[in-house]
Amino acid sequence: MAQKPSIPKGTRDFSPAEITKRDYIFNVVKKHFKVFGFQPIETPSFENSETLLGKYGDEGDRLIFKILNSGDFIGKVDDVTYNSKDSKSLTPKISEKALRYDLTVPFARYVVMHQNEIDFPFKRYQIQPVWRADRPQKGRFREFYQCDADVVGANSLLQEVELIQLYDAVFADLKLEGVTIKLNNRKILAGIAEVIGAQNNLVHFTVALDKLDKVGVEGVKKEMLAKGISEQAIAKAEPLFTMTGSNSEQLEILKGLLSNSEQGSKGVEELEYIMDSISDLGLQTAKLSIDVTLARGLNYYTGAIFEVSAPGTVKMGSIGGGGRYDDLTGIFGLKDVSGVGISFGLDRIYLVLEELGLFPKTLDKSLDVLCINFGDRESMAALKLAGELRKEHIKADVYPTAAKMQKQMKYANNRKVPYVILIGDKELETNSFVVKHMNSGEQQTYSLNNPEDFIHSM
Repeated sequence: MAQKPSIPKGTRDFSPAEITKRDYIFNVVKKHFKVFGFQPIETPSFENSETLLGKYGDEGDRLIFKILNSGDFIGKVDDVTYNSKDSKSLTPKISEKALRYDLTVPFARYVVMHQNEIDFPFKRYQIQPVWRADRPQKGRFREFYQCDADVVGANSLLQEVELIQLYDAVFADLKLEGVTIKLNNRKILAGIAEVIGAQNNLVHFTVALDKLDKVGVEGVKKEMLAKGISEQAIAKAEPLFTMTGSNSEQLEILKGLLSNSEQGSKGVEELEYIMDSISDLGLQTAKLSIDVTLARGLNYYTGAIFEVSAPGTVKMGSIGGGGRYDDLTGIFGLKDVSGVGISFGLDRIYLVLEELGLFPKTLDKSLDVLCINFGDRESMAALKLAGELRKEHIKADVYPTAAKMQKQMKYANNRKVPYVILIGDKELETNSFVVKHMNSGEQQTYSLNNPEDFIHSM
């Protein structure tokens, strides 16, 4: 008995209806990327391991899918390494490539390799799949698309302001109201670590803090203790875990707290500039909110960090995020090239739009016209007519066989086709075709010599 087929956990097949809805989101995002002046690039689905490893922190490295070398990869491993059963020493011997974890590090690699061809500041967008060996759950997959927009070669905070506007424009176009864009700054987090005496544990501090919404205050404190952050330091930081108030009130609290930290004060200054600029410019539907617990666990962020949450009625993780990275290209040898970027989480945005019923109803219509097949002569006339309709960008098809009328009409109903065309013996004699409106059941006759009358009536 044949084994029942399956797909790997965390991956999905997509039906025609799902692809149509995904394309709708892609097209809206891509439209605004272009309007804001971003240019498209693409990079390979896999990179050399040294390009990716060490760029996302220890947790990120563990989630990178490694690709086994071709050929007898085990035969090339020495006995000492093989018998040690140490994955860290074994992996470099059997795997030299890995699936990309995100689009930002490959973009940095691209910028360095093509720096002589690029006009800086370089604004690029990229829409491609990424892979993470994460535990699958609602809204979290092992294979998923990212839609990224980044600017490199300019350290102006105007770029952060523009990216917030870009988020707002896309979500307004998708009719997704009530989205919150959370904002923080890594310099503020570094300043907090400094004033509580945990500056030597900055990475562990931010990684733990980033899990606040998942594990709660006690979970964060437990992880910080486990990573060597003292109880005294955690006690000093604890008021920040539940800090409330308006954006301006939180800024004032941060100014006082970080007054003795040059780096922290710089972060507050940058945050205040962005907030004031957005206040002057305004947003269409999104809300901007300071969140001092927002850390984003990726090590390459150095300035502003963003995270987008869905409307409060929807239980979903972040649907977008990003931030400023001052020297990401430096890891590949190109120093002092600042960048900032954001990403749209396509799959989670899809789930939110589906839950809120925000996909346009017209997306259900995969076919405008179906021509019923009554036989060889009739189907040839139908094919000719379908060709004329397709020239006018009307989605038209001819049923492939002269099956029973009931079967063909059922097919039209299942495809939600609004118009069915009938060309039988009588219509061939009179050089005409009959159009049945599937919603009303009404029928109208048109001349095959003048299908424009039907086209104009649609």
